[in-house]
Amino acid sequence: MRKVFSFAFFGVALVFVSLNASSLERQSGADYHVRRQALAKKAGGVVLLFAPLEGNDAVFGFRQDENFYYLSGITEPGAALLIAPAAEAKGDSPASPYIEILFLPPHNLRAEKFTGPKLGAENPDAAKITGFDRVEEMEKLPDEVSKAIGGGRPVIYTELASQGEPAAASEPLAFLKRTNAFLFFQDVKPILASLRTVKDDGEAALIRKAVDASAAAHLAAMKGVKPNVKEFEVSALMQYEWGRRGCERPSYSPIVGSGHNSTVLHYSDNSNAMKAGDVVVIDAAGEFSMYAADITRTLPVNGHFTPRQREIYDIVLGAQEAAMAAFQSGKSMLSGDSETSLNRVARDYIKSHGKDLHGQPLDQYFIHGLGHYIGLNVHDFGDYKVPLAPGMAFTIEPGIYIPEENIGVRIEDDYLVDADGKLIKLSASLPSKAEDVEKAMKN
Repeated sequence: MRKVFSFAFFGVALVFVSLNASSLERQSGADYHVRRQALAKKAGGVVLLFAPLEGNDAVFGFRQDENFYYLSGITEPGAALLIAPAAEAKGDSPASPYIEILFLPPHNLRAEKFTGPKLGAENPDAAKITGFDRVEEMEKLPDEVSKAIGGGRPVIYTELASQGEPAAASEPLAFLKRTNAFLFFQDVKPILASLRTVKDDGEAALIRKAVDASAAAHLAAMKGVKPNVKEFEVSALMQYEWGRRGCERPSYSPIVGSGHNSTVLHYSDNSNAMKAGDVVVIDAAGEFSMYAADITRTLPVNGHFTPRQREIYDIVLGAQEAAMAAFQSGKSMLSGDSETSLNRVARDYIKSHGKDLHGQPLDQYFIHGLGHYIGLNVHDFGDYKVPLAPGMAFTIEPGIYIPEENIGVRIEDDYLVDADGKLIKLSASLPSKAEDVEKAMKN
């Protein structure tokens, strides 16, 4: 395939997905504009981000980079955005206005025969469609970067590659470095993590939709779990249920682990037939317009917990409820072992409420953290060093996994702290008490 400048700039041929063709529920352009302004102000300098490319053989589809989508709402592969804060005149440096530019790749007419017409910078409505102040051709990016830097510090905030992981910016940044040896790059991810910690109202609404669809899928699973049913059948049922409610894909690889596999934290083969007398841990949820839910329920395969299974189940549920009861907006921490840590509350509850077959406390079988943020990723960017406060969305998911007894129990729900500091259980419609789970399985 012939390469023009911008293709060579990225090093490979491009295949694009049109913004207009996206089925995602995009927030208003003003919401993304506010985020770009906040990032520019917090960074205090030029920010340059690149959307990843779509492979020539996009069998599994394309999902936009989360940070790029957070700032733009744009699903186009191969796009780029440049932002810089307004600056007052200092010394010989003149004042400069706030800058935000979206760069779009040139049309690839051959690819568009396969994927449909694409939005280009030549479209007179491109700025209105995308919500950016300016939309330009990709070939103008190097010049605009030079203008944005001007006589100031030659530092660009961008997404640098993490160890062992490639970054969409690697090749274009290398090109910029070759054209301007005095450029320096600084990782923007910590700043974005702090911004993404608190969700705005639009984000909260999308998370709610993901949770509602996922809760409906779990309810269907409660009715579908029976002895001799394959684990993958339950996974398929759930993906159908949240898919028909608007979720584009799973938030993560669904986990349906029965028997001994209920004690394996990230078991995802989902290949066994479920057996009467076992429990099954179902950790599965959908993604709605890029926003993830994360829900887990533990079910008795034959519809009734044994006394020992019920004992473990009630301890896990008690730990979750203890963490919920201890929550204080602006004070509680999700992780850690401080006096304000919900993680510590849950662990102390488990330690004091049961024993294994050898008389040892059960907290040794709680082998993961109590929870994590949710949002554009199921384990979302966020600052875990700050207290939980309004706008934060997260899970509370205590668990006990005892391989010796083939009993694994995890109960996971999604939460949001509302504007008044109240803890809202987003997945409250889904049964969690043991008797209610058994009743749902019976109906």
